[in-house]
Amino acid sequence: MEHTGALVRMVMLLVFVGWLFMWIMLPTKTYKYTWSLSLSKHLNSTYFREQGTNLVLFSFPIMFLASLGCLYLHFQAKNAPKRNFTRRRWLDFWKRPLIVMNPLGIVSTMAVVFSVLSVALLGWSLYNYLHVSFGHLMMHGVGEKVWQARFRSVSLRLGYIGNITWAFLFFPVTRGSSLLRLVGLTSESSIKYHIWLGHISMVLFALHSVGFIIYWGITDQMELMKEWSKTYLSNVAGEIAFVLAIIMWVTSIRRVRQKMFEIFFYVHQTYLLYVFFYIIHVGVAYFCLILPGIFLFLIDRYLRFLQSQTRIRLIAARLLPCNVIELNFSKLAGLEYTPTSILFVNVPSISTLQWHPFTVTSNANTEPEMLSIVIKCEGTWSHKLYKQLSGSPIDSLQVSVEGPYGPAAPHFLSYENLVLISGGSGITPFISIIRELTFQQLNDNRKIPTNVLLVCAFKHSTDLSMLKLLLPLTSNTSTTSNISQTNLKIQAYITRETEQQQPLENTDSSLRTIWFKPMPNDMPVSAPLGPDSWLWLCVIISSSFVLFLIFLGILIRYHIYPKELAGGPSAYNYTYKTLWDMFFVCASVFLATSFVFFWRKKENDKKETMKVQNLELGETGEIESCADLSVVETTSIHFGHRPDLKKILMENNKKSSDVGVVVCGPRKMRHEVAKICSSKQANNLHLESMSFNW
Repeated sequence: MEHTGALVRMVMLLVFVGWLFMWIMLPTKTYKYTWSLSLSKHLNSTYFREQGTNLVLFSFPIMFLASLGCLYLHFQAKNAPKRNFTRRRWLDFWKRPLIVMNPLGIVSTMAVVFSVLSVALLGWSLYNYLHVSFGHLMMHGVGEKVWQARFRSVSLRLGYIGNITWAFLFFPVTRGSSLLRLVGLTSESSIKYHIWLGHISMVLFALHSVGFIIYWGITDQMELMKEWSKTYLSNVAGEIAFVLAIIMWVTSIRRVRQKMFEIFFYVHQTYLLYVFFYIIHVGVAYFCLILPGIFLFLIDRYLRFLQSQTRIRLIAARLLPCNVIELNFSKLAGLEYTPTSILFVNVPSISTLQWHPFTVTSNANTEPEMLSIVIKCEGTWSHKLYKQLSGSPIDSLQVSVEGPYGPAAPHFLSYENLVLISGGSGITPFISIIRELTFQQLNDNRKIPTNVLLVCAFKHSTDLSMLKLLLPLTSNTSTTSNISQTNLKIQAYITRETEQQQPLENTDSSLRTIWFKPMPNDMPVSAPLGPDSWLWLCVIISSSFVLFLIFLGILIRYHIYPKELAGGPSAYNYTYKTLWDMFFVCASVFLATSFVFFWRKKENDKKETMKVQNLELGETGEIESCADLSVVETTSIHFGHRPDLKKILMENNKKSSDVGVVVCGPRKMRHEVAKICSSKQANNLHLESMSFNW
């Protein structure tokens, strides 16, 4: 099986390298005047016309990789032996922080290399496009001067380069992507690449658009701004797309996004209109260049929509005195996820459109029928939820979810020692890590870190109640005893108080647990496609793409081609071609995804019977007391100052040759830790930074 896996990885690598090679060759003179002519004769058949070459060279490879990747991940999960978690040590160098600065954040060596290669690709493409264009300069008006023609050429080619960024733009935001999983990324960890690509594309499209407006102005062709050509590209569609893009770009600037998140969120939903007019503007041939990213994103987005239509069974909520909420959902026992996974939550009574991501704090092994998340009240949405739960008693709360989404494996288990550093609500992903360590302690065959240090900084002593969440709502005595066997030490720092207001073990009076009644239509959290999700995602991707090709081929061969054969290549409306392409993409995704989703849902409903836990608070009171004591025994509390992170980390650097450092909290804290871990003296520290603030 290992040999087969290595062969599949080699095939996927070769396909990906070949795909990148075609992007490198696309702007060159060799491709345009030699390869393109030869390829067109063989690939631009009567079934696909001018789209044939780009479908084969640029669309098919990525769709093939996504499908094969799903199969690879499926069999890897099925056949992975139960052994110690290992990591590739050679990757430690590539994951090491190289740049720590605003606004880029923490940038690893690997990210820098990929960024440099991406910029090199864009620069190479622009140079070659201009080189080929200037060598065969076309004049587009009576009396047009050479410099004006070159100015137009530069503006046009900047649009071509912007289209390259679109080939990658949607991959980071495809949450259930097999492509991200294959390279060890999650959507949350790669969202920064979407942001970077978005900024680059907007700069290029702004130069492209403004350049053409200037060109039309200096050549007295401003009437072209109002042109919606039937035989070529639509200028009006491009202008509409550009206006929508500018509005989205301005509201997505970091400062605007963080201070006015709701404005950013609602404006960003206009991306559908932006994509629609953008594709009309670029036309079918260039649409095929960027098709895979959009196609895979639509599949993922539609699956999320189908999952979100289910009302989820909410078992209980715990309200902490520090304005923190823990929501406990029922889940199917077969739903597996890894620590630090993310669940997107929607509460219709607060907002039907807003979805917010929260860290899953429960453990899939120790809590097979419950999934928990923690919400810190820091924004309008979370404060409304806290007020709704803490107000008059309620029997039920309607909630919908998407996910969970997370990393492929808990790599933090592979370190000799582990240091977890959090600030405020940044402790939430570490709750799931500590619960996983507690579970793995039961397995004698599993290697876990010898020592675990949790350094958490809070503003007020009431925030210490968050440490109670280290153990689940329904913790048992074995779980409680195991937390003390994981060699866990907790160093808690209260930065805005000089003395403790009340002992940690006496905060029960401020903690409130709300139990909800089960509703007939409530369902447990489950994977959208049930067990073997990767296998069925492969079926969806491959079948929907084949459907798209069949629909497109029939339309072109029996509807478009006869008209163009009789009246010439311009006989069929150019915009209609693009609309047909978009319609077939949406129809194919809708048909294939709906069929598989509802068929799998029907099969899963037959096999799975919803189990409602009739838990009473009195049953857990004694256990919670034991749990509190086990947490108190491992905790040291410091008042009036922040943790000396450099001292703490350098001490751990001397104790072990392999120390994993995971940090989650305010940007300033994350950057401080990253700078320490990237120093020459910290050779044994291996950083993994988590941030959920885009």
